[in-house]
Amino acid sequence: MKFLRPVLLLLILPLFAFTGAHKFYISVTNVDYSEKDQAVQIITRVFIDDMNTVLKERYGYAAVLGTEKETELDRDFLEKYLRTKFLVEINGKTAKYDFIGHKYDSDMVICYLEVTNVPLPTLKQIGITNEVLTDIYDDQQNVVHIKANGKKKSHVLIKSRIKGMLNL
Repeated sequence: MKFLRPVLLLLILPLFAFTGAHKFYISVTNVDYSEKDQAVQIITRVFIDDMNTVLKERYGYAAVLGTEKETELDRDFLEKYLRTKFLVEINGKTAKYDFIGHKYDSDMVICYLEVTNVPLPTLKQIGITNEVLTDIYDDQQNVVHIKANGKKKSHVLIKSRIKGMLNL
């Protein structure tokens, strides 16, 4: 029995080499229509370290989002990147959105966006194009949940399928 323990240990130890934390690449976005505000309100969550990495890769800027060293320039690059990789369409036309701001929760940056002046009677379709982080991570998944006027639709957007829609 004493001989069996070391042998079992030698057989089991290599298995632990493959059970380390596997990095996954995901963002989650909630898109809701507010009848009260007549606006499409968007909350998107992305891992801070991934966002810092993409800002370095894309712009050559060593961002320090989520740290005490964060500056206005870090925030400007965050917004700039989102505006190039995250698009909103209302009724098939690209809509301008306001970047309301951002905050942090644990290891996530949470960004708040809003498309204003969208009366419900004219709203027929909401489309989201989300290419956030797909330029550096091939296995990035951007989950998008869209809700408006009692209808809901969820999409898992990937590098080869970057757009999701909700038809009303």
